[in-house]
Amino acid sequence: MPEKRFRGTGVALITPFTREEELDTKALASLVEWHLESGTDLIVPAGTTGEAATLTRSEFADLVGTVVQIVDGQVPVIAGTGTNKTQDVIEMSQYAESLGADGLLVVSPYYNKPTQQGLYEHYKVVAESVETPIILYNVPGRTGSNINAETTLRLAEIPNIVGIKEASGDFSQIMHIIKECPDDFTVLSGDDSAAFIIVALGGDGVISVAANEMPAEFSRMIRIALEGDFDTARDLNYKLLPLMEANFIETNPQPVKAVLAAMGKIEEVYRLPLVPMVDENRAHLLEIARTMGLIE
Repeated sequence: MPEKRFRGTGVALITPFTREEELDTKALASLVEWHLESGTDLIVPAGTTGEAATLTRSEFADLVGTVVQIVDGQVPVIAGTGTNKTQDVIEMSQYAESLGADGLLVVSPYYNKPTQQGLYEHYKVVAESVETPIILYNVPGRTGSNINAETTLRLAEIPNIVGIKEASGDFSQIMHIIKECPDDFTVLSGDDSAAFIIVALGGDGVISVAANEMPAEFSRMIRIALEGDFDTARDLNYKLLPLMEANFIETNPQPVKAVLAAMGKIEEVYRLPLVPMVDENRAHLLEIARTMGLIE
């Protein structure tokens, strides 16, 4: 079986901001170094969890460039370059390629609600514009449309479309992709709570939100599952489940940033339209974080 480069636990990296709402490169460097020490397999900046929609082109360059520099080839860096305007995706993908990204995570166009043929043509022209490997990102809950299994399998025939981050929640669709895709095509979970299940079904790992808070533990769970020790991995999955669920008590990345701030890793700063959590939800979240030993 061909070796898959993008396998294991990827962290959907948050973007730390200073109190002045500027990119906090010092906190960013510290986070990336922590992930490398903790066994995170893939670093994924400028995605949904990284508030990519609020970043300027210059900030995107600083973010991705800093991550690439610190990682220095130790693990793959997969930059989020998706938006709902195809030409912009092409430009951002070429830009990320020039910055040294090892892969591109390209979310399906949101709001436009393209047909399956439209999705195929969108990804095809993006793939033709770069040499860097592309991972599709299917998250209908945010985009308003689904990349169905048949379209994913068509796209898997394009040489530099090498995988998919699947967050549809449709396990029948996901199993169809895993069963029928080429041997070198990677299927990653886009939902933390589905990651163990998708690996057990034959998937290759996850791009995770909770890995921001518990990188060593989440990476260990996925690694053990990939090795086939499902009993141990299942126990770890249930241990992590309360945090996985609490991370979505409000819109991601509001909860995960609140936890990381309480851990002293970042300043708790968001960009509008994201805002701090309401007090009741924050108290519930931090109690879970306390129970799991993340904060005192």
